[in-house]
Amino acid sequence: QVQLVESGGDLVQPGGSLRLACAASGSIPNFYAMGWYRQAPGKQRELVAVIISGGGTHYDNDVKGRFTISRDNAKNTIYLQMDSLKPEDTAGYYCNIENRDNGMDYWGRGTLVSVSS
Repeated sequence: QVQLVESGGDLVQPGGSLRLACAASGSIPNFYAMGWYRQAPGKQRELVAVIISGGGTHYDNDVKGRFTISRDNAKNTIYLQMDSLKPEDTAGYYCNIENRDNGMDYWGRGTLVSVSS
């Protein structure tokens, strides 16, 4: 079992920045993909950014150049630095970790990001 706890969501004006954090605890796999998804009202959950245990990263085209995913291995935490935020970035942001050895994955409860003037 892996537990994920997100933090950092807030109300921010367009053009602003936020940093989300996701702290993992429990049986963290050695070979994993860990990342952020978001879900806006009435829409499907979509991948935002992911970081692989080896260090590789992948971003959705809508956030490339504006968002940066990073991790602190000592704290078992990943971060999502979000800059140049747009109203269309408004969503619940969810942390996910997938064990790439057995395919099991876990979700956090989410943190709300609202971009509005």
